[in-house]
Amino acid sequence: MTEQERKIYDALFVQLILQFQTSAMVGLGKLPNPITNKIEKDLEAAKLSIDMIDMIKFKTKGNLTEDEERLITQVSKDLKLNYVDELNKEQQSKVEQK
Repeated sequence: MTEQERKIYDALFVQLILQFQTSAMVGLGKLPNPITNKIEKDLEAAKLSIDMIDMIKFKTKGNLTEDEERLITQVSKDLKLNYVDELNKEQQSKVEQK
């Protein structure tokens, strides 16, 4: 692999992680849906994006640069904390409605 190809793949890897992060944030209701420009919470979709990041992290273990490892770990942690927070809000809302 040439140095130019490596740089392209490194950039594409970061872009892939950021795409899943954005998708999860939309599902968590933290960002508007880019198509409708509305907040549309979908925790199942958010969970799928988080799981995809975790799968990529697992499948690339030992093959990431230090910066890539740090990025994927931090994105995963942040999304999981936000997911738990939104899940708790949803459960609290259900309790209050009863």
